[in-house]
Amino acid sequence: MNFDRLMKIRLAGNNPELRTRLCRFFDSMGWEKFIILVIVINAVTLGLETSPAMVQRFGPLLDIVSAIVMVIFVVEIVLRIYARGLDFWRRPWCLFDFSVVLISVMPATGQLSILRALRILRVLRLVSIVPSMRRVVAGLLTALPGMGSIMTLLLLLLYVFSVMATNLYGERFPEMFGNIGASAFTLFQVMTLEGWAGDVVRPVMKIYPWAWLYFTIFILTTSFAVLNLFIGIIVDAMQSVQEEEHREEREEEKAEQAAILEEMGALRAEITRLSQGLSKKS
Repeated sequence: MNFDRLMKIRLAGNNPELRTRLCRFFDSMGWEKFIILVIVINAVTLGLETSPAMVQRFGPLLDIVSAIVMVIFVVEIVLRIYARGLDFWRRPWCLFDFSVVLISVMPATGQLSILRALRILRVLRLVSIVPSMRRVVAGLLTALPGMGSIMTLLLLLLYVFSVMATNLYGERFPEMFGNIGASAFTLFQVMTLEGWAGDVVRPVMKIYPWAWLYFTIFILTTSFAVLNLFIGIIVDAMQSVQEEEHREEREEEKAEQAAILEEMGALRAEITRLSQGLSKKS
């Protein structure tokens, strides 16, 4: 009797139909909306836990909601691992979700108390749930090599202009341009266009009237030229990701159409065979 039960459990565990149904369920729009709602509730709960007044008033309720959310996440990730099998570990977004849930279930006491603050990472699961967010992240990751080249160019320009600023203005403005580090920080402020005119450029121009030429060239080179290259590379990468997704969708549609045509051909052949058989009998 025990052997029969074990065999039934084993057969149920290897049930491909059940796995297919689970995969369809987790990929359905209804489940996505539900998990998004759970993530939003969890985000609100974690935000309320940062308020001592809210914790004192609704502490037990917040703990219950957090526990329910954690149970939902754990059950979901376990069922998804079962449904997809080894394919689960080949999917980057599945690994991302697994890492977030794993961090959430780790004990947040003692030396691991920092993990309590990392519970907010659960909110990042929205990235893996919402397709548009996935495309944005994929585009950013695709753009990283190009962004690295632009960042190197930007640092090189910042270094060159910092050396020039230290030599030109360091003697009269040691606080802003006394050394390369101070000059780089001041020029970074200028590059972000945060208080660059009133805090930096105009005081320098009172002593060095032609300083506007130096800062104008620096702003045009960095803020208006190099930094805008980041936007161009990211947009291009996102377009490439979107085109790749469309190509994969078209290939899947072609594969489905080919399978349907093959089934129709087999069905036609079967109908022809049956009709010939009936004709011979008659």
